[in-house]
Amino acid sequence: MKLWHVWQRDFLLMIVRFVAGAYPVWHQTPPCGSQKIYFSNHTSHIDTLAILAALPRDVRAVVRPVAARDYWDSSTLKRHIAQKLLNVVLIDRHRESGGDPLDPVRAALAQGHSIIIFPEGTRGADALPQPFRSGLFHLASEFPTVPLAPVYLENLQRIMPKGAIWPVPLICKVHFGANETRDEQEGKASFLARMQDAIVALAPHRSAG
Repeated sequence: MKLWHVWQRDFLLMIVRFVAGAYPVWHQTPPCGSQKIYFSNHTSHIDTLAILAALPRDVRAVVRPVAARDYWDSSTLKRHIAQKLLNVVLIDRHRESGGDPLDPVRAALAQGHSIIIFPEGTRGADALPQPFRSGLFHLASEFPTVPLAPVYLENLQRIMPKGAIWPVPLICKVHFGANETRDEQEGKASFLARMQDAIVALAPHRSAG
């Protein structure tokens, strides 16, 4: 990444921290630059930016968010942010190209990158995640040595609710949980339910119980 683009990225993430907070909460030791699959609840268009803003700068440099091509390729500004600043892995969620939407994600993981993925597949309005789609299961099965890192975004569904143009002045915390793995004998339904539970367990009102 060019130095000018690094400065632009850091300035963008500084704005996110100013507006939403994006304060990291480590439920294990802060991550190093080793490869991981970060998976999170999905509540707003700034979810990716909040996670990147919360990660240490050296870790952020090796992480590639996974996002929908139809959203990030819809304007020159969004395309610039996705391609030049965030190094986004763009997927064709509507299968217009006829290929498997996960193929670009597989390629990024095979190259040694960490990724950020939202297993719900679409944004939700609730504090807790909806049931997960199968993508995370397939990636965990095909890349069994890459740790799975659950992330819970607290309050973003209230700061930037679906359809909102301006953020509500609240504080977002980004909770990072302990690494998870998939057991070789674990089926898809039980694995996805367990990964969903790993995110739910990071929600403050659930953790306190």
